[in-house]
Amino acid sequence: MSSVDTAWLRMDGPSGAMMIVGVSATDTPIRPGDFRRMIEQRMLCFARFRHRPVADALGASWVEDEAFDLDAHVAHVVLPEPAGKAELQALAAELASTPLDPARPMWQVHLVERYNGGSAWITRVHHCYADGIAMVRVLLSMTEQDPAPALGTRPPPHTASGRRLAVDVLPVLSWVEQLAQPAGDILENALAEGAKLLETGIHQLFHPGRAAAIAAQAGGMVGEFAKVVALPDDPDTPLRGDLGGRKAVAWGTPIPLHEVKTVGRALGCTINDVLMATVAGVLGDYLRARGFDTDDLTLRASVPVNLRSADEPLTLGNRFGLVFVELAPGLANPLARLHATREAMAALKGSLQPPMALMSLGLMGLMPARVQAPLVELFSRKATAVVSNVPGPQSPLYMCGQRVSEMYFWVPQSGSIGLGLSLLSYAGQVYFGAIADRRLVDDPDGLVARFASEFEKLLLAATVGTLAVRETRARQKLPPRRSAAGHGSARKQAKTRPQRKTRDPAATT
Repeated sequence: MSSVDTAWLRMDGPSGAMMIVGVSATDTPIRPGDFRRMIEQRMLCFARFRHRPVADALGASWVEDEAFDLDAHVAHVVLPEPAGKAELQALAAELASTPLDPARPMWQVHLVERYNGGSAWITRVHHCYADGIAMVRVLLSMTEQDPAPALGTRPPPHTASGRRLAVDVLPVLSWVEQLAQPAGDILENALAEGAKLLETGIHQLFHPGRAAAIAAQAGGMVGEFAKVVALPDDPDTPLRGDLGGRKAVAWGTPIPLHEVKTVGRALGCTINDVLMATVAGVLGDYLRARGFDTDDLTLRASVPVNLRSADEPLTLGNRFGLVFVELAPGLANPLARLHATREAMAALKGSLQPPMALMSLGLMGLMPARVQAPLVELFSRKATAVVSNVPGPQSPLYMCGQRVSEMYFWVPQSGSIGLGLSLLSYAGQVYFGAIADRRLVDDPDGLVARFASEFEKLLLAATVGTLAVRETRARQKLPPRRSAAGHGSARKQAKTRPQRKTRDPAATT
């Protein structure tokens, strides 16, 4: 197992298991037999899902489960009446609070029959198997009409929010990502690199331009690490505190993606800027409703960033970093909050935080297990929530012949972070969900219910502001208006002027 995946395996603790949890639904029922065959054919084609992680003194290894039993991983559930959203959220919360069995491959899918007249399924996968981007691709590969490529293709190098990395970090990543490969692959690559050096000449290793670039970027990563360590801990709010390990899950009404794009175009922002500003508004309004003073309050969100290179096949495992994004929930004005978010996101363009975070995870996986927990806690105190923003397919997907109507997912929150928020765009809608430790947020419905209303405030402010700007510009182009008397005199002159046959010199003087 790679050292990065090993680090995720070790992060399980009393405050929660490191599981990716997903909830999807269809409006029409899925037959259990069809669902089981789909899992067998389209999920188990990835060999890792037949393996279980086994920790040892040097790290961890993938061991094939010789007694693999699909029935232990695919369960059928019938919700209590009325078998609606509340009952499904309660089941998802219960499963999110229950660790996976380490004696078996650490994943499980529960098919929920007769949910709102259709079906739903809850997926749990330990983070050491794959990151969120990879698991979204696994989901896509499980659909019959998949508009996105399955694993093994070459996706563009996007961040989790759909942005390209704005800095060329590939020379450093070519070394850093060795930490995301199993030990055997590292040795094989090292031997291959050694042969290449012998073939092309050792002087290539000391090429001034290449060496200077690598040294500068490596130095930048060390500086970024020091900068993150020096960040003050996020302020104490009702969203931070001691964790109990029991989860609450909720999701709200999706918002139209085209409206998000419209706001972004009108205000010169990205889709990610708009969504993150909306999340900041949700947090601020939630805190104020509970009597917490949010004046001048800023909070950080830990945001995953995909680090897979353009020519790298997308496989399972973890290849992502993190950035700490400053949110401004203390700004009640939606336009001011969006402006602050845009500035914070712009300041992170070209940041080396993502590869630095990947490197840190890899080094943690190489260290003794007892050293890892304090380091994870050091980083987790810098943020209040984990916010994942994944651009999904914009064409409808079908599972076992039935149209997928809803999709939500949550990545785990490590250390002392007890709140996870997810944004997933699918089929023209943006789906928003929350998972939280019950000691901090026992009613995540109060968070997700604010998402649509906070976006509507931003949409209204953007519409009014845009119309005001257009009216101002239109007025600036018009000639100045005359007084009523002058305007009447001008009309009178216009009537008499055509009657003059000759020019009167006296009138001229």
